[in-house]
Amino acid sequence: MQGKTSEILLVSSGDLRLSANQNCWAAQLEMETKLTAAIEKFGWKVKRAHPYNSTKKHGFIDSQRMGMDIFRNIDPKQPLIVAESVWQYSHHVLAGLTTHQGPILTVANWSGQWPGLVGMLNLNGCLTKAGISYSSLWSENFTDDFFTEGLQEWLSTEKISYDQSHVKDFALSKIPLTDEKKGRAFARALKERKVIMGVFDEGCMGMYNAIIPDELLHKTGFFKERLSQSALYAEMLQVTNKEAEAILNWLLNKGMQFNWGTNEETELTKAQTLEQCKMYIAALRIADDFSCDTIGIQYQQGLKDLTVASDLVEGLLNNEDRPPAFSKTGKELYANHALPHFNEVDECAGLDALLT
Repeated sequence: MQGKTSEILLVSSGDLRLSANQNCWAAQLEMETKLTAAIEKFGWKVKRAHPYNSTKKHGFIDSQRMGMDIFRNIDPKQPLIVAESVWQYSHHVLAGLTTHQGPILTVANWSGQWPGLVGMLNLNGCLTKAGISYSSLWSENFTDDFFTEGLQEWLSTEKISYDQSHVKDFALSKIPLTDEKKGRAFARALKERKVIMGVFDEGCMGMYNAIIPDELLHKTGFFKERLSQSALYAEMLQVTNKEAEAILNWLLNKGMQFNWGTNEETELTKAQTLEQCKMYIAALRIADDFSCDTIGIQYQQGLKDLTVASDLVEGLLNNEDRPPAFSKTGKELYANHALPHFNEVDECAGLDALLT
């Protein structure tokens, strides 16, 4: 790669939410500074392919169109790094990466505070699904041997080799005959009965990797019921305060503690928790209406502008020991059973959760 060019392009995909991009920008800037210094030690230059936006107060690619326009104006054969210290929406850069011909390296920070690594892994899943070749690195300070050796290898060879000795072909695995018979019998029964996967606003967070194509999913006996988060919010409005309070009291009696505050912008409040309890009941009612065996709430796009986060709801649904919830006619919903919930509509996780 050294003989072709001495300049590497750098792009950074961001969140769709302005506040998230602004909050993570300082960490992103620090990460890019360290990353650039590491690259320059090997005699290369780094050019950011898109500038800082002084109006938005961040330098992330924050829409699909912005990403397309940026990639249209760069050399498609130039080495490219996607650097992440933020949760990012992969569709912001996926379109451009599908036609980029130069070597691609995805890089993330290693931090318990800033979500670059999970953002990068989400992008990696999209790239893998799309059949796009790439390499990946991550680091806490960008000076450790794992990172610098990997970076040097990518700069020299345009790719990084990884130890994959732990990966085994399942066809080569041997399992007890009795276990195999049980598994095959279970699969036959599942495909005969069939399963409904309730999907709220599929793909609205840009996670191409989280979507299982229907023609592949159907072969497993799973079928999607595509649902709307606006319907979930509308159903929340039908849940009474008394019903929500019953859910909260059940949790409190179980010993669950809430660190409530009074500022709804920066703290969790009791009113917000009661709203989450309404979402919990609403989700179960919609799942029951459509006979869903598992559901996934996307949350961020759609619900984020209307109501509280769905985290409490998701955790409760995945637990058999959870507050009883009832239909409008008084029927207990999914009594003594979990209703497996796949976070952010990761359909792969939903399939796995129901099976296991």
